[in-house]
Amino acid sequence: MVAVDPDAASVAALRRILDAAGLLGTRVTVHQADLDKVPYPRWFADLVVSGRSVTEGDDAVPEAAVRRFQRPWGGVACLGRPGAMKVSTRGPLEGEGQWTHQYSDPANTLCSGDDRLQGPLAVLWFRDTDLVMPNRHGRGPAPLVSQGRMFVEGLDALRAVNIYNGRTLWQVPLPGILGPYHQEHLMGVAGTGSNFCVGGDRLYLRSGDQCLCLRAEDGTRVGTLRAPPRPDGKPAAWGFIACEGNTLFGSLVNDEHLVKYRFGRSDMSRLFTESLLLFAIDVGTGGVRWTYTPRHSIRHNAIAIGGGRVYLIDRPLAEIDDARLAAAKTEPRAKPPGAPGAAATAQAARRFPEHKPGRLVALDAETGRVAWEVDADVFGTLLALSTKHDVLWMGYQSTRFQLDSERGGRMAAFRASDGARLWDVTASYASRPILNDRALYAQPGAWDLLTGRQLPFQLTRSYGCGILAGSSRMVVFRSATLGYVDLGGDRRTENYGGIRPGCWVNAIPAGGLVLLADAASGCTCSYLNQATIALQPAEE
Repeated sequence: MVAVDPDAASVAALRRILDAAGLLGTRVTVHQADLDKVPYPRWFADLVVSGRSVTEGDDAVPEAAVRRFQRPWGGVACLGRPGAMKVSTRGPLEGEGQWTHQYSDPANTLCSGDDRLQGPLAVLWFRDTDLVMPNRHGRGPAPLVSQGRMFVEGLDALRAVNIYNGRTLWQVPLPGILGPYHQEHLMGVAGTGSNFCVGGDRLYLRSGDQCLCLRAEDGTRVGTLRAPPRPDGKPAAWGFIACEGNTLFGSLVNDEHLVKYRFGRSDMSRLFTESLLLFAIDVGTGGVRWTYTPRHSIRHNAIAIGGGRVYLIDRPLAEIDDARLAAAKTEPRAKPPGAPGAAATAQAARRFPEHKPGRLVALDAETGRVAWEVDADVFGTLLALSTKHDVLWMGYQSTRFQLDSERGGRMAAFRASDGARLWDVTASYASRPILNDRALYAQPGAWDLLTGRQLPFQLTRSYGCGILAGSSRMVVFRSATLGYVDLGGDRRTENYGGIRPGCWVNAIPAGGLVLLADAASGCTCSYLNQATIALQPAEE
């Protein structure tokens, strides 16, 4: 609690009372300041009250000050005389964005749609690290942001934080939930996809062959959804997860296909990147609406959902990625290179069969029926969808520490409604794409989503193995420290120094803020601050 009053005598008297009670400086802070010039950060208050307004009416408190402190998404102000008190609850910020899935949404756009964010950035709040996180090289799930809350998954717990003041709202113990990610493999969600998502007022977290349903408001467990059995009747672990409307989508993993670690020697036995069945569950009834069995396999990165459709690539497994086949054909290496060079790729290609093309399939999200499919030259390992422009993008996850099958160098687009190929171009890029309206940003350039034509944009950044994340007006990323580009400004790379983002996605541009959850666990880099931090537009 913080209290403020312009009268020095009143402040001194209250401090003496609180000090005698052992509350001053521990539970309550008291400051002397003019009410219209209180030097507190905006949006920090869950509740605003005024003793002065009880005797003098609600006009005794400057309305602008109350509005400045009252946090969005539920901040309450109670002002006025007894019997005539005015109670107001603040709603969301206009133009704020949400981040409900690993890559922002089920369509994999990597863009929150937030149009409030702009540079330069300044700190709103920060807090020490007190949630044990998995090793950054394990690439754990991205934080999620919805309705004024940030959901952060630690090694043994899931926490919800108020994004406007950093207060912990609730925490649910989940012992060992991110154990497979607490290693040096540098694969993690880059291959497996996340294990949780937000849909409306529910949070869904897969574990084993089931999915926990938690109430986003308080973390209360309200149900458990179970995955259907495999086609052969055997149980299987839940893999892919996404929520759209009242449907939860999932998959059953292929636990016999294990990819090679990309950095330090690690146990990959619980990190699954491919699935042998896709399904849809009605979140209201818990019943399975439909299942889809591919001819070959579905890579988790090659599923995108939106506009009443589920898009996927059904493709034979890439033997070049398989750890067991690789161990049988090659001598193990203690520490594979971060990204295969041309010589390494050529050598691998001689040892393994070609990664055969697949089929691009569109399913009706309600029934699971095939709406259309494309068999010709389906080369990609990654899908992203723009429902606004009716465009389905196909390409590679060509990033640092990529799988050997991620050849890169090419991207294509299809009309999402009927599968017609719109364009197919040679392109050099080293990140997942951000689909920002009609522009597609993929380090180091940008392309027109409707034509494939390259746009005049050049991204430069320092070192770091994370990927880009975007909002309507900003791109954020690791550039040694936190880097960002204001797309509405001069488009130069700016830095917020002293703190490092994680090794995949943990700087989230949503809710009108850039939210950087701690991702420095196990870090020996020379950065000053290990913390969770929220940044705001400095000149808003």
